[in-house]
Amino acid sequence: MTTRRLALFAALLTVALTGCGGGETTDARPPGGAVTGDVTVLAAASLTESFTRIGEDFEAANPGVRVTFSFAGSSALANQINQGAPADVFASASPANMTTVIDAGNGDGNPRVFVRNQLVIAVPDGNPGGVNGLADLAQPGVKVALCAEQVPCGAAAARALDAAGTKLTPVTLEQDVKAALSKVRLGEVDTALVYRSDVRAADDDVDGIEFPESAGAVNDYPIVVLRNAPNQPAALAFVEHVLSGPGQAVLAAAGFQAP
Repeated sequence: MTTRRLALFAALLTVALTGCGGGETTDARPPGGAVTGDVTVLAAASLTESFTRIGEDFEAANPGVRVTFSFAGSSALANQINQGAPADVFASASPANMTTVIDAGNGDGNPRVFVRNQLVIAVPDGNPGGVNGLADLAQPGVKVALCAEQVPCGAAAARALDAAGTKLTPVTLEQDVKAALSKVRLGEVDTALVYRSDVRAADDDVDGIEFPESAGAVNDYPIVVLRNAPNQPAALAFVEHVLSGPGQAVLAAAGFQAP
């Protein structure tokens, strides 16, 4: 190689090394990422504990962001969105309620299933009534709380009861799974059909009894950024955090299943 070519090669190598990290970085993102501002998440009631934790983790990773949650039954949240409630993200406990939002043109992109959830029979701590399966819920004198059928936990309960051939008349129909579980905790009913994750969140107040028919009534949970999201960058980042390893670890610890 000639002297002239050696000099040119050396000059090019110096430029390449500088561009690969020898100088200052050109990444202008602020500490914690590029997202800032408020992000509002409407989420199914069964996600209360896990999303609260995920929100705290997301804020810690993105110091310029503040997450606000509204937890309720998925059907009620879908109605709020379709009536124009301002929000950035919707996390539903069933595809059916998500579909009403997407069909109304209020989703931005395709929803993504991030977890699944399965029903159990919730009874007071120690199971004083000796409940062993769905058939016991139909026994005379047993007071049962169910979610209303338009709510995902109610639709799942209806499928499970049909699969078991069990007919029962609940003493109350609740608008979200937390309300149904609260009836057990307060002693107002003997039992309720709720999600595994809700029994786990109840600590030592209630026990969960598995039953085979629940395997045919597992709910997928989809999440989507909303079309008119006031803070779309933060909304997208939040959804990615939910789908990330740390987000999935929080959900798994809460009793949710991988999609």
